[in-house]
Amino acid sequence: MSEPVILVTGSSRGIGAAIVELLQARGARVLCHASRDYMDDTIPADLADPLGPQNLWEDALARAGGRIDVLVNNAGIFEPAPIDLSDIEWLDRWEDTLRINLTAAAQLSRYAVKHWLERGQDDETQGRLVHIASRAGHRGDSPDHWHYAASKGGMLALHKTIARAYAAQGILSFAIAPGFTDTAMAGDYLSTRGGPGLLADIPLGRVAEPEEIAAIAAFCALDAPPSMTGAVIDANGASYVR
Repeated sequence: MSEPVILVTGSSRGIGAAIVELLQARGARVLCHASRDYMDDTIPADLADPLGPQNLWEDALARAGGRIDVLVNNAGIFEPAPIDLSDIEWLDRWEDTLRINLTAAAQLSRYAVKHWLERGQDDETQGRLVHIASRAGHRGDSPDHWHYAASKGGMLALHKTIARAYAAQGILSFAIAPGFTDTAMAGDYLSTRGGPGLLADIPLGRVAEPEEIAAIAAFCALDAPPSMTGAVIDANGASYVR
């Protein structure tokens, strides 16, 4: 097979940027996405717009010459929504988070699954999905982040459903559930929630590096055996052990 073609959402910084760098180093052709143009070859798409995922998929497929082998659902937002906000503001933040973190990932996954089912190749593996979820999907999050935890719990359920439904057709799904990772998003959270106290809850004694999560994502995208489909890989420094 020629070089794998991989679409990575939310690739402008943090975990997404680290995933792109590692996949490119492994010889993959990577299609990058961000909410705006930040590099010449980036596909801009607003995933808060219901048409955004469709536009992204169609643009990526056209640029790739009609073939995408792997989708990495990494894009996400993490904004607080305290319960004492106004009703409208609280609901707006809830719906924005669910739209970007979960619904857009589901839309893109649907397009990918349909693409692989229609492709009709003879290979054992038709396509792979890699979902960047969160420890919050297992254990919940802070009182200000009901919506974030719900979106990541939904992503884990989405992933498992896809894995069960399409394994026989060679469509594989993997999920990664990081704990705190050294990104701007996590850094803001740590600073506002008393960083040292939160770090004390991580037996490893530190948060993960984006490159560590990227290594797991690259393994799932390129190397994980088909029998691993449906797996959720935790990377949280033993702060949540199932």
